[in-house]
Amino acid sequence: MNIQIHIVDAFTAVPFKGNPAAVCVLDAFPEDSAMQQVALEMNLSETAFLVKKSTLEYNLRWFAPNAEVDLCGHATLAATHILLETGHVGVKDTVTYHTLSGLLRARVINTSIELDFPELAGEAVTPPAELKALGVKIVACEQNRDNYLVEVRDYKTLLACTPDFRALLALDREGIIVTTAKDVPNYDFASRYFVPNCTISEDPVTGSAHTFLAPYWAKKLGKNTFHAIQASKRQGVLDVTLDKGRVLIRGQAVTILKGELLLPNLFAKEKAA
Repeated sequence: MNIQIHIVDAFTAVPFKGNPAAVCVLDAFPEDSAMQQVALEMNLSETAFLVKKSTLEYNLRWFAPNAEVDLCGHATLAATHILLETGHVGVKDTVTYHTLSGLLRARVINTSIELDFPELAGEAVTPPAELKALGVKIVACEQNRDNYLVEVRDYKTLLACTPDFRALLALDREGIIVTTAKDVPNYDFASRYFVPNCTISEDPVTGSAHTFLAPYWAKKLGKNTFHAIQASKRQGVLDVTLDKGRVLIRGQAVTILKGELLLPNLFAKEKAA
């Protein structure tokens, strides 16, 4: 049996903006190596694989081209968008996902989807020397379990940031969030997300990064609700709310491709979810 696959641009209502993710809804998970091969072939920052457990409840796994990942916001948004398009969920429904990061929920709200993720706040640190490779003056720096967060002077500085990715490989965190709230037109704050050890070194729009950005800017700006932009070349828009240890991340999505994986043998050795 051939496998249905979709490509969705997440955190945008406009094709070719936001962050693209591939989505496969399966009857059961195949071997990890099969999912890894598909993710490598898709060559997007993440491919999401879903297996239904019960009504409005799914197992969800995310694979980058080079490895499985623990948490991915835009691919979760894309997966929920496909469940909505294919009639598995409806408007006002909440989907529960079982993931490597625990239980995550996504709620369909008219034309947008709201993700309910755990807050991943950081702590202030002295910027490690390797962050000089960003090529920008650092106003403040924090770290959490996954990332460094670097605040820069203003929006112009953020847009001009051109990292030396080879030098950033020496860092002891997965990625670097660069952000500012100064002179950002029409938004509360802006960010970019660099992942030097991945095939795609700048992620276009990163839902999970906002689980760090939300508590950071809540302290700085004195509020809990934000209209944010990720200022990559593709750009994406997120509405973010910090709520009692959770971060609610709302955005839109658009499907740009529907097709089939003509590889039934790759999925022949399926295992129970």
